[in-house]
Amino acid sequence: MGSTGGSGSIGGATNVRVVVIGDCGTGKSSLIVSVATDSFSERAPPLLPPTRLPPDFYPDRVPLTIIDTSSRPEDRNKLGAECKKADAIVLTYACDQPITLERLSSYWLPELRRLEVKVPVIVVGCKLDLRDDQQLSLEQVMTPIMHQFREIETCIECSALKQIQVAEVFYYAQKAVLHPTAPLFDQETQTLKPRCVRALKRIFILCDHDRDGALSDAELNDFQVKCFNAPLQPSEIVGVKKVVSEKLPEGVNEHGLTLTGFLFLHALFIEKGRLETTWTVLRKFGYNDEIKLRDDLLPTAQFKRAPDQSIELTSEAMDFLRGIFSMFDIDGDGALRPQELEDLFSTAPESPWEEGIYEDSMEKNALGAVTLNGFLSAWALMTLMDPVKSLAYLIYIGYPGDPVSVFHVTRRRRIDRKRLNSHRNVFQCFVFGPGNAGKSALLNALIGRPFIEKYTTTKGDHYATNVIDMSEGTKKILVMREILEDAVDKLLANKEFLSPCDVAVFVYDRLARIWVWNLRLLSV
Repeated sequence: MGSTGGSGSIGGATNVRVVVIGDCGTGKSSLIVSVATDSFSERAPPLLPPTRLPPDFYPDRVPLTIIDTSSRPEDRNKLGAECKKADAIVLTYACDQPITLERLSSYWLPELRRLEVKVPVIVVGCKLDLRDDQQLSLEQVMTPIMHQFREIETCIECSALKQIQVAEVFYYAQKAVLHPTAPLFDQETQTLKPRCVRALKRIFILCDHDRDGALSDAELNDFQVKCFNAPLQPSEIVGVKKVVSEKLPEGVNEHGLTLTGFLFLHALFIEKGRLETTWTVLRKFGYNDEIKLRDDLLPTAQFKRAPDQSIELTSEAMDFLRGIFSMFDIDGDGALRPQELEDLFSTAPESPWEEGIYEDSMEKNALGAVTLNGFLSAWALMTLMDPVKSLAYLIYIGYPGDPVSVFHVTRRRRIDRKRLNSHRNVFQCFVFGPGNAGKSALLNALIGRPFIEKYTTTKGDHYATNVIDMSEGTKKILVMREILEDAVDKLLANKEFLSPCDVAVFVYDRLARIWVWNLRLLSV
């Protein structure tokens, strides 16, 4: 399953810049001349100008620029500058000079770390034709080094003189950039990384059209055509399922390939060096190199608004969220336990509410489970704060409609105030007051948290949000924001700061000095 065709741009890359480094005399320039001319030069220049391999040189059809470097001490700064501009590093040693191999771990790899060069490294043993047959194998030599330096993508030996594996050196370098291992696979545990698993799970669910938990032969074929523009032959489908069932019996059932089998196949592709297969699948379904949805899939034009306008979820989006809540409320208790919430977001890169302002902003029951009101309010808060993130997560969890139908921009607040009415469903309340006046207690009361006698200073942003039942039978969402005392002057210096505020609350206690504080603030 899986084959890729060229496109000229993969993962957003239109050119790959490879910098070749290593000790003097290890064969850097000869390697570059050999790949560019398909021949060996006895008199390779000591330092070559940038060398460009055309788009059709490798199957991915992305041009590659090779930068030669000098290892002389006086050129150290220039070498460092080139390394920092690299997409990948080719690090050479000479097979007939053991000292150059030792210097990989004693100098070169630590130096790349010192320079904070965080790109794939391809270790290349040059002058393979001069290698002593009594030497340890490449695997024996490099395994301990690769365990110590995880940035090494692969190792290879070559001979510019004999034209052995020369083109493969730069193929692996380009491949490490266009189809990187690190986001997909944990080399230490030999398992798919969590974000990769979550993305593949979403893709599996999207392709499981009949929702029976398995990809039938027809669904597998549709998947193949979508990703690779070519159908699978019946014998190929049989072969795929046979490979999976022999290694992992639960990977195939009477309905077809299960999620477990689908994940196993991708782990197998990666283990066999076929990362381009998994990356092609991810990119066809809109993922970038961070395994998040690409920006072009998240239309931002609809998010343009004046400072006194807000973005809200439409009724269609809210109905979808109520449905998804009910689907994952397995025990039907009207709240999502941590595991149920994790399952709901299991097709997203991670939960959007594990940290930051969201974790402590929503209503939970006595067991720490998120109520329906808390769930809907948290989405409303996320939409106010970061509509692009809100849209992305709606797509991750399976929103089936047009992304444009998810949000609407509210009427300007100055118009609402002039007309003395509003059609908005989400209202924002800013809570002012000095320290220890009860601001946090007020926010906690909104989400049903008990009063705490011990005073704790609030640090950072603090929000609370919940659904409010109105007298006419409608429901609105209230978002309360605590304004820290020492931040007031700075915030109010921004003339637009109060634009999204619908109502301001001034908290005080019975002490006269706090009345004075609030009177001062009201006069601003």
